[in-house]
Amino acid sequence: MNPTSDADPIRVLIADDHPVFRQGLHGLLDALGVEVVAEAENGPEAVRLAAELQPDVVVMDLHMPGGNGIEATRTLTRTSPRIGVLVLTMFRDDDSVFAAMRAGARGYLLKESGADEISRAVRAVAAGEAIYGPEIARRVLTFFADVPDPKQAAFPQLTDREREVLELIAQGRNNQEIAGVLFLSPKTVRNHVSNIFMKLHVADRAQAIVLAREAGLGTD
Repeated sequence: MNPTSDADPIRVLIADDHPVFRQGLHGLLDALGVEVVAEAENGPEAVRLAAELQPDVVVMDLHMPGGNGIEATRTLTRTSPRIGVLVLTMFRDDDSVFAAMRAGARGYLLKESGADEISRAVRAVAAGEAIYGPEIARRVLTFFADVPDPKQAAFPQLTDREREVLELIAQGRNNQEIAGVLFLSPKTVRNHVSNIFMKLHVADRAQAIVLAREAGLGTD
């Protein structure tokens, strides 16, 4: 639910250590009909002013002397969860993006963003939505697309075929059933099972099943 209306403008606190940038952003937000309630030049000041003034949105730079934006964001989202934090920074590296997300920021824009993009982001964050600039959104999507399947990451010492056999062992199938599923001879399956036990340092099928299920195999 949007806490604001046309008669009740969005209230914003700007946190940035560059006075010229703060002045420019202040003017831009004024022109967009957004009320700037205060400016802060570091993280602790932003936290103090936000607690006192309770703005709808804090537009937060990340790297400021005297207290960075990540810590300030983490504190604000813990102590004043109603307040949305929109990161507006020049830093586009993955570490900064994901640190801000983990700290609870609802939005992340680069300082090169245009007025329309900043306006849309401020209004979205005030409404409780999450929003990211196009480049940041691509980074986030690429990161999650590249996250390996934990089942594939488990037991890297096994071959693909051995992992298939272990998956079926974890499902409770015996060697004859595994042979039928994988179109292998029972002898070949026995060899794979022996290799699996040796590589996993387990003594029997029961121990192999425990390890496999702890890694998420055999649960589908």
